[in-house]
Amino acid sequence: MLASWTVVLIRPNPMPSLKKCSYLLLRWRFTFYLCIFCYGIRFLWSSPWFWDTRQCWHSYPYQSLTSGLYYYYIMELAFYWSLMFSQFTDIKRKDFLIMFVHHLATIGLITFSYINNMVRVGTLVMCLHDASDFLLEAAKLANYAKYQRLCDTLFVIFGAVFVATRLGIYPFWVLNTTLFESWEMIGPYASWWLFNGLLLILQVLHVIWSYLIVRIAFKALIRGKVSKDDRSDVESSSEEEDVTTSTKSPCSSNSSNGANRVNGHMGGSYWAEE
Repeated sequence: MLASWTVVLIRPNPMPSLKKCSYLLLRWRFTFYLCIFCYGIRFLWSSPWFWDTRQCWHSYPYQSLTSGLYYYYIMELAFYWSLMFSQFTDIKRKDFLIMFVHHLATIGLITFSYINNMVRVGTLVMCLHDASDFLLEAAKLANYAKYQRLCDTLFVIFGAVFVATRLGIYPFWVLNTTLFESWEMIGPYASWWLFNGLLLILQVLHVIWSYLIVRIAFKALIRGKVSKDDRSDVESSSEEEDVTTSTKSPCSSNSSNGANRVNGHMGGSYWAEE
């Protein structure tokens, strides 16, 4: 009896469940994406290259690095480093390798553009990608709260913004200045080819992701809710299993299978294709 009471006093609360940890991670990502997007819009609104993309190459590469631009880059780079490292501490999902390569490529693009002082066009790319990310996180938070209609609405809005920015604005605004305006003003050079090659690869990924998102959004409109995410059907870490099997406290989690667990990246237990 004394030993059991001692255990209760030392460990009054069990380890947080996977669902709670994923929910907190979603809140953090939503907060960051929203704040960094607002910061990016506020910063670019007063930048001349936001209104005239040819200014991205004026006096290149002898362009000054302002403090606002520097902090913008550092915050984005630090965040994507955290996303890449968090994959190793989170449960292993089916798209682990794909997301790892994506984060690695993003870090490479941000670092490469910073080293080559292509930071002006780099800020356009980052702000454009941040425009839809916070909407996806908001939709997943609504899914956690079991507001299915709000979840579906936010996801459809996210899909529309994603397609508009990545299949419309990105190629006709960003790629136009990196491929044609830069060629006209500064001419091609070794790193120019590499930088544009990476941006074109990113455009190919945009096409693939847009197709998948539109298909999910279409199913959401037809069926009335976003369908299940089969990436969530994975086993949790051994630490969580030890907690659920070893503790007999009334506060223990009674969820032991992975079928209903919520994915922390692409969506919840109702997200993605069947």
